[in-house]
Amino acid sequence: MSDALELDTLWDEFHRVVNMTSQELAAWLRVSDADEETEPLPEHAGSPIGQHVLAILQKRRTDLTDDDIRVMYEVVDTVNEQADLENEPEPEETRRRHRLMTIGHDPLRA
Repeated sequence: MSDALELDTLWDEFHRVVNMTSQELAAWLRVSDADEETEPLPEHAGSPIGQHVLAILQKRRTDLTDDDIRVMYEVVDTVNEQADLENEPEPEETRRRHRLMTIGHDPLRA
C-alpha cells in the first residue's frame, strides 16, 4: 500500500515540476538539437532523458515501468536542486533555464 502512495506522490510531484506540455517539450527538444543546416528527426531530438520525460508524459500512471520511475525521481530531484540556485549572472541563468527545459521544466513559469 505504501508503494502505491509513494507512486501517487511521485506522479503528482513529477507533473508539478514538469510544467511544459508534451507538445512544448517535443518542440523544444527539436529546436535545441537543430543547427543551421539540419534538424533531427522528431523521435531522435534531444537528450535521452528528455525523450524519456516526453514518453512518460504520454503514459498513464498504470503503464509506468521501473525505468520510468527512476527517471521521474531524477527529474524531480534535478528541478528541486536547481530551484535553489538564484541570482546567477544572466548567461548562466539562460543556460540553466535551457538545461531544465530539456527535462520539461521552464523556470520562468514557476
